Formats: sequence, C-alpha cells, structure tokens
Amino acid sequence: MRQVRSIWNGAISFGLVSIPIKLVNATESHSVSFRQIHTEDGGRIRYRKVCELEDREVAQAEIGKAYEDADGTMIPITDEDLAQLPIPTAKTIEIVAFVPADRIDPLQMDAAYYLSANGVPAAKPYTLLREALKRSQKVAIAKYALRGRERLGMLRVVDDVIAMHGLLWPDEIRVPEGVAPDTNVTVRDKELDLADALMDTLGEVDLADLHDDYREAVEEMITAKASGEQPATTPSPAPGAKVLDLMAALEKSVREAKESRGEEPEARETQTKAEVRRISPRATPKQTPGKKSTSTATKKTTTAKKSQSESPAKKPTRTTKKTTATKSTATAKKTPAKKATPRKRSA
Repeated sequence: MRQVRSIWNGAISFGLVSIPIKLVNATESHSVSFRQIHTEDGGRIRYRKVCELEDREVAQAEIGKAYEDADGTMIPITDEDLAQLPIPTAKTIEIVAFVPADRIDPLQMDAAYYLSANGVPAAKPYTLLREALKRSQKVAIAKYALRGRERLGMLRVVDDVIAMHGLLWPDEIRVPEGVAPDTNVTVRDKELDLADALMDTLGEVDLADLHDDYREAVEEMITAKASGEQPATTPSPAPGAKVLDLMAALEKSVREAKESRGEEPEARETQTKAEVRRISPRATPKQTPGKKSTSTATKKTTTAKKSQSESPAKKPTRTTKKTTATKSTATAKKTPAKKATPRKRSA
C-alpha cells in the first residue's frame, strides 16, 4: 500500500495489551469537483469569513468555537474546555466486546479506516489481534474519539490488515416508521417466480468490474472543452412505455436481461408465460358454448311444438270445439284446413 498520511495516532487497548497504531483513510473520493465562477467574466467566487459585528474579514487564527443557545446567545467553547472532558478514548481505541459480524446492522456503517502498526514493537501485538479475529470469525466493538467527539467502531480483518468501520450510535438510527406501504398488497406465487427468474438471470457480478460511467463522461467532456473541441453528445435514452401489468413487466425484464447476455428464451419460460396468461383475469373464456346449446334446445322444443300443433290439422275432425282450440294454438298459415271439412259434408 502506498504511503498515505495518517489522520490520527494512538493505540488499540486490547485488555492490558496496548498496540500503537496510525489511523489511515481506507476510502477516497474520485468525484470531479467544480468551482463557482462569475458567468459574465469567469472570475472565481470565493467565500470569505467575515465578522458580523465588525463587518470585516478575519483570519483563521481569530476564529474559535461557540454553542448557539435557543435564544441565539453564543457560548464560547475553547479547545482547553474540550481537552479537560473525561474522555478515556481521546488517544485510545478501546475494545469493549467481540461479537459475530452479523450482529452489526449495515445501517450503522460509517467511514472506513485502516489501522497501521506504528513502529516495530507494535508488529507482534498487532499480528496477534489480527489472527485472533480471523480464528474467532468475530469482529471487535470499540470506542474511540475523533474530531472532538467519542465514536463507536467495529474492527475486522481485511486481507492482512485490521480495518475499522465507524459506527453510528444505536440512537442515531431512525425507526422506519411510515416508510413501508400502508396498503395491503398480495403478491402471487407466479409473480415471485418471475422475480426469482429475473434475479437468476441478472446473476452475480464482480464488484471490481463496476465503474462510474458518469464521472468518465464528465472527464471526457472537460478534456474536449480544454482542447477547444465540441464535446460529444450522447442521445438520451427514449423513455420506456409505462407498464401497468406487473407480470408483463417482469416477463419483459427477464427477456431483456437474457438478450443482453446473449441467451435465448428457454421453453420453460414460454410455458410459464402461457400459464400466466391462462390465469390472467382478462384471459377468462366467454361462456358462448353454453348459450348456443340453450338456443338450440329452444329451437328443437319450438319445432316439436309446431309439429304437434300441425298434426291435428291434417286429419279432418267433426268436433268443432276441439278444432277451434287446436287452430288457436297453431299458426295462421294452417287456415286452409278448415275448408276441407264442409266440402266432404256436402257430398
């Protein structure tokens, strides 16, 4: 590891064992920083520290600390006041317990540091603590003071180095009240199956392969403008259509993820889509066959009635009352049957 300036010197208190260490930042920011300028002439905009009472700029040596009371009163606090406070961890990382790593909520994670052994005598106890942490598969919980306040930390092994993560105090973690959806939502098994399929399709990734595309684009733009060239414009992606059907969105996501990896949809995926469409409320088949059978039966019944009502008209009858009743039930087209009876009588 290249030499990095330490930000804190002290010792790890491991029972009666003291390990001199140096605290080094384990992370660094690669984001591109900008300056504020006057757009008319390009002049730098600077912030100057001005005393409100004297209306003049003051030097850093003249600036101190103060606590602002509720009524606006300033209570001066000096470095001597802070140095006299009973903070045993002012120059010591005091280990208070060893716990399994899964006991630490990731929400508590803060800044990360490397602990470097400070001097040759620190090498042996440093290695002892490192190997003890490895074998126990636990992390150390410690207290330490940095930048004027006491903090909580977690020590763990990274490669052959002891790293320390700053932790937020438990009362600094907000309760997630009112954050989750307040409506009752039912998730179907088919939706979970498609979500699992999408997770499997996306698969895993080597975090070392991930990089900041936006920062690279900013750097390319700055390089182009510095050389007097016109920065290349990247067309913004077309906004996708809003998908209201969750199942359709999941299916499309799985399909696009497979296509991006050069894979083709499997037969099982096609079968799953067919099953999803069958259970969809919109795909419920209409009950038209039942209506057709009912109308056919009705037609058959009507035809049978007509044949029954027509058959008495074919045979001549001498009973006038029965003939009249039958004729009223039959259709009007059978009226010529009435004329056949008187003709036979006259003969």
